[in-house]
Amino acid sequence: MGIPVKLEVFEGPLDLLLHLIEKNKIDIYDIPIVTITDQYLEYIEAMHSEDIDTLSEFLVMAATLIKIKSKMLLPPDEPEESMEETEDPRKELVERLLEYKLYKYASLELKDKHTEAARVLFKGQDLPEEVSDWEEEIDTGELLDGITMRKLQDIFEMVIKRREDKVDPIRSKFGKIEKEEVSLEDRIASIKDYAAREKHFSFTRLLEKGGSKTYIIVSFLAILELMKTGVLVISQEQPFDDIIITCKENKQGD
Repeated sequence: MGIPVKLEVFEGPLDLLLHLIEKNKIDIYDIPIVTITDQYLEYIEAMHSEDIDTLSEFLVMAATLIKIKSKMLLPPDEPEESMEETEDPRKELVERLLEYKLYKYASLELKDKHTEAARVLFKGQDLPEEVSDWEEEIDTGELLDGITMRKLQDIFEMVIKRREDKVDPIRSKFGKIEKEEVSLEDRIASIKDYAAREKHFSFTRLLEKGGSKTYIIVSFLAILELMKTGVLVISQEQPFDDIIITCKENKQGD
């Protein structure tokens, strides 16, 4: 009685052998060659393939298994050899199976990664009109003209000093105070109300009431969102100058 398997499931004789080993829960380092050979030959007898090349690969492996089986069943020719440690006739087959198993499962891992990558979607380009309509090429040399390391250092020191000036020398020694998370939706609403009142203001002025990294990042994201919806317009006279924010008149009632 043949084993109910299909040839299309296996990519070759090693794939079939690995399937039989895993199906029978056999230790690959201690293969019961008689059992595996019998099952393998049953499969060969049940094969109905017109592909001579495919059939020949399975027949070659069948011959190899029979040879290994005979070596393990027959006693050695010389009595002295039985007293000596002889090489396991399954060794070469085990090495081939381990190598095949390594590449097989590596290919399955790569296939899974390919499938996961196919599910990743990227957001398309969605820029405000003020940016998307800008077609003039930017001359980086002109943009950074006059910018030196000394000037960058001065800007850095100015930012650090502003941050230090906001620290209360007395309360800062009380210990760590956990701050509430800043919500993007709340920050958008707050900046929108502030812009409706002030009409024209700088980004630095907007951050006077908060100095944490989270507060600054969320505020910047809120401004970008309000620019996208057309509520705010920003400008900057020179690189690294303060950002000037203007509220559009036709959006005050939103």
